Amino acid sequence: MPGDPHPCHDDLTVTQETAATLPDGRRVTRWTFGSARHVTVEVLDLGARLQALHVPDANGRRANVVLGCDGVADLLGEAAYLGATVGRYANRIAGGVLPLDGATHHLATQDGGHTLHGGPDGFATRLWDGVVVRSGRRVGVRFRLHSPDGDQGFPGALDAEVTYLLDPAGDLSISYRATTDAPTVVNLTNHAYFNLAGERCGTVLDHLLRVEANGYLPVDARLIPLGQVEPVGGTPFDLRGASRIGDQLAAGHPQVRRAAGFDHNWVLDGTGFRRAAVLVHPDSGRRLDCLTTEPGIQVYTGGHFDGSLAGRSGRPYWAHAGIALETQHFPDSPNRPDYPSTVLRPGEEYRSTTVYRFSAE
Repeated sequence: MPGDPHPCHDDLTVTQETAATLPDGRRVTRWTFGSARHVTVEVLDLGARLQALHVPDANGRRANVVLGCDGVADLLGEAAYLGATVGRYANRIAGGVLPLDGATHHLATQDGGHTLHGGPDGFATRLWDGVVVRSGRRVGVRFRLHSPDGDQGFPGALDAEVTYLLDPAGDLSISYRATTDAPTVVNLTNHAYFNLAGERCGTVLDHLLRVEANGYLPVDARLIPLGQVEPVGGTPFDLRGASRIGDQLAAGHPQVRRAAGFDHNWVLDGTGFRRAAVLVHPDSGRRLDCLTTEPGIQVYTGGHFDGSLAGRSGRPYWAHAGIALETQHFPDSPNRPDYPSTVLRPGEEYRSTTVYRFSAE
């Protein structure tokens, strides 16, 4: 119920309320957790979705820094991916073809005949089961979803879990787990679009972006990786030093033109939990460090926004209104044996963790 508080350590609190009602009568629940003096997070059980993130700037002024919508029609339609947990397979699988253990599975498709983010009825449009959780000084919400065998064409029944936890310092961790009863593929990520100026404040072209990667995956006209990892040196994809996003997109590179900006996978340096990217808005001083266990990060600069979708502030979202930093395995990995495997088998557990660390400078 609205205003039902769950007190937490270090002044971190959680409240729960009904945010909307689906066409079939089921209620969509919103949890809000954090500190009124620092970072506050809003998540929905529809799509296990990060709906808002209120973060202070260098002068302590708070703003919501992720794009989001309230209307159910938007959340089930044009805004389905905004902030959502996407799967069973994030990103693209070419032609909806999944070869696995000598068999070929034909997946549900969209996006020009490909499977994108798990198919037309992927995890982003599902109502997950959510509960409040605490871990030490951290507080948040854990979501669970059962995906039956054959869901969108994927083999094996999958039990998925995503946990959002915020600590008093402003670190938001997103941890994923999954198990299966038959061999399948899994690749989960969060699809938040960030604008550190505030979700109502224009584009991210003035943001500075750094990506800890020496290589990236060029794509064809369908935005499917061509295959080989290419070095970033001498291209707009060289973000090893902080670079103004607008300058990189204006460079006229064929790959940038093809994707109307960035919509590419960077092959991250190193292994284990480490920093993947840093995003800074110089005017506000807000800084986001993205850390992950994943081998890649899909950077998407939102070139498809055309003003037809309005955010929670009522302002329309135009091209480059936000930037997605999607930590994940590589696109089309099931069809690329040379890429890190996304296969999950019975008795194994899929695990992945990403942290969004907020600060001001």
